[in-house]
Amino acid sequence: MSGLQRVAPDTEIDEVVGILERDGGVVVENLADAATLRGLWEDLGPHLDARDYSGDWYNGTRTRRVSSIFARTARLTPVVTHPLYLGAARRIMQKPVHVWIGRSRTALVPTIQISGTQAIQIHRGQGRQPLHRDDALHLRRHPGPTSRVQLMLAMSDFTAANGGTMVIPGSHHWDDERAPRVEEAIPTEMRAGSGLIWLGGVYHGGGGNTTDTPRTGLTIALDLGNLRQEENQYLAVPREAVRAYPEEVRRLLGYDRCPPGLGWYEMEDPYALLESDESVPARAGASETR
Repeated sequence: MSGLQRVAPDTEIDEVVGILERDGGVVVENLADAATLRGLWEDLGPHLDARDYSGDWYNGTRTRRVSSIFARTARLTPVVTHPLYLGAARRIMQKPVHVWIGRSRTALVPTIQISGTQAIQIHRGQGRQPLHRDDALHLRRHPGPTSRVQLMLAMSDFTAANGGTMVIPGSHHWDDERAPRVEEAIPTEMRAGSGLIWLGGVYHGGGGNTTDTPRTGLTIALDLGNLRQEENQYLAVPREAVRAYPEEVRRLLGYDRCPPGLGWYEMEDPYALLESDESVPARAGASETR
């Protein structure tokens, strides 16, 4: 394959889902408009400028990373809820699971949640990141059902020379014995504002940068709601910052209950507490001296 397929932002969702299930990745051109991109730079640029390089071989000795993105900007709604990202993630992951409850066979549909978020800036001299699968965090076996759909929004132009994300198309179909090879990976080339969407079972990694211009991307991962989030969104994003987002994004951040009963508070949907002005009450005995 010469490269990942590219689609327009108004492409039919069925077509995008088909491409993802076949290739494991797709580039959506102009996923974010100029105003959204400009606002993200205003909010996140200073944090990147103030951040030291990661300093380790995996995260990059010439790479800057900023997390807790939903706490640092309120401009992500059109990105995370883009129909070709959120729509494809829902279509691919939110499939009914049939279980027996007593003598009744019931179909349960899992929620999805925002798992990990980062702004990633690759500078000159950074080498290629090791190829990896992000769903390995949950010890998933392959091939198998998709538990993560991820987005990399290009905040600057991505090229083969400046560290455009390396992807091995179709590698989500491989078993766990086949190792990835660098020569199989294709660099993602796209203009600022475009987005790479890929499945958690696809081998990928940041590319090396041999240019004088940093490559900056913003990544958001959506995982099944019955898995632990990669980034602890409850600590990363203060409640007042969560409240600045619409209900759909609040629930994606984890203030939701996944069937059959994961994530409840006092046996109720935690979203109700988020909407109220109440604080979480202290548990009896929590303040006792021991």
